[in-house]
Formats: sequence, structure tokens, C-alpha cells
Amino acid sequence: MRKISKTLGFSLLTLIISLSAGIFASSSAAQDGKVYELRIYTATPGNLGNLHARFREHTIRIFENHGMKIVGFWSPLSEEDADDTLIYVLEHASQDAADASWLAFGQDPEWKSVSDASNANGPILAGG
Repeated sequence: MRKISKTLGFSLLTLIISLSAGIFASSSAAQDGKVYELRIYTATPGNLGNLHARFREHTIRIFENHGMKIVGFWSPLSEEDADDTLIYVLEHASQDAADASWLAFGQDPEWKSVSDASNANGPILAGG
């Protein structure tokens, strides 16, 4: 019983700290106009490694070329999502900057080439 209450206490403390940090980040972002975007992608079976490689070798650099800053990216540890999910957070100077960056990114010839090459043997992203 003691272990359960200790685990529950730690979980609640973690939740409180996370929520506090989220509120601080939100109010700070609102003051300077920054926009943070959470994106979750699901890879097709067996392609999570290919998706991570595309991010590592190309996508992050191309994002930076268009003013998009990666705050972080990761895959969850849960059995349900660990083999096919990529989560990342982008930072933009503003919503207008985010819209312009995504438009430019989508039209970038290098991105089109990278995307075509990474999907040459079939799509690496599910639903898209």
C-alpha cells in the first residue's frame, strides 16, 4: 500500500509541475506572440525508423530554412504507440509566421525531393 501511495504521490506531483510549466509557457508565449505546434504522426508498419531518419537527415534542417524551430521530437514508450508514433513540437514566431513557413515548406523543391525519395517504396506515413 505504501508503494502505491508513493507512486500516486509522485504522479500527482509530476502532473502539478507539468501543468504549472504549461501555464507558464502559455503565458510567456502569449506575451511574445510565439506559437507552439504539437504534431503527432503515425508511421506505416515498419517505417518509424525511416521517419526518424528523414527527420534527422533532412526535415529538421529544411524546417530551420523556413523559420521553423524544433523544440523536441520523440516516440512514446507505450506498447500501443512505440512502434509507429512520432511526436514533435515546433516553435514559430507567430501564427502568421507558422502559416507562411508551412506554405513555403510545402513548396520547397528539396522537401519535395526528400519526400518523394522517402516514399519511393510506399508511404512511410499512415493516412497521408
